Amino acid sequence: MSERVKDKVVMITGGGVGLGKAMCRLLASEGATVAVTDILDDEGKQAVSEIEEAGGTARYWHLDVTDEAQVERIVGEVVDAFGEIDVLVNNAGISGADKPPHEVTEEEWDKVQDVNVKGVFFCTKHVIPSMKRGGGGSIIHLSSIYGLVGAPDAPPYHASKGAVRLMAKTDALFYAEDGIRVNSIHPGFIWTPMVENFMASKGLSAEEGRASLAELHPIGRVGDPDDIAYGVLYLASDESSFVTGSELVIDGGYTAR
Repeated sequence: MSERVKDKVVMITGGGVGLGKAMCRLLASEGATVAVTDILDDEGKQAVSEIEEAGGTARYWHLDVTDEAQVERIVGEVVDAFGEIDVLVNNAGISGADKPPHEVTEEEWDKVQDVNVKGVFFCTKHVIPSMKRGGGGSIIHLSSIYGLVGAPDAPPYHASKGAVRLMAKTDALFYAEDGIRVNSIHPGFIWTPMVENFMASKGLSAEEGRASLAELHPIGRVGDPDDIAYGVLYLASDESSFVTGSELVIDGGYTAR
């Protein structure tokens, strides 16, 4: 263990499964104290158990990122438990409706924006005071390749991830003088429950889905959660102290074409 984020307090949303769980486990193994938050209580608690069994430090909080009062309360509880927050990873997200824009309902649109955009806003808003008190920090927004390029599917999702990309740049400029860095990560297709379910909605088995997605990436495979977790580790660590307002693209070459 190299302890690249030793003694840092890290809060991760959507930390119970998929990308979030991989981030929680990796950062804890590198010395961070991790606040695992999610709406999936059993999965979040299991992630904490696995971290503790491996010798790391973590605690679980139930958090619905669409509820501002709850976000404010949980941020306060994390600070009370662990001290000021050094790193926030805005990972919680949903894929939402997959249909042409003219068929998307207002409810379907709003549901995705509430989680993917408003949730990022709420968590960032309420963590900033802690980071200011602590003398700086790193905020990492999980965007997507679809915050950079388009595709004919899931319009609310694409819009949300484009918003998150620009939010990172705007916040980076607002808070640079406070020593707070804000960046976005843009994964290609990573094999997580969300992606597996998305492919299943298209009538594809897990094996068929992976094979189909692998063809989209010049590197010849679908990504693994740890591929993204290592990017988060870099942006969370002091190794990236000169990086803010930037886009870290981890996509197997998808957007290089």
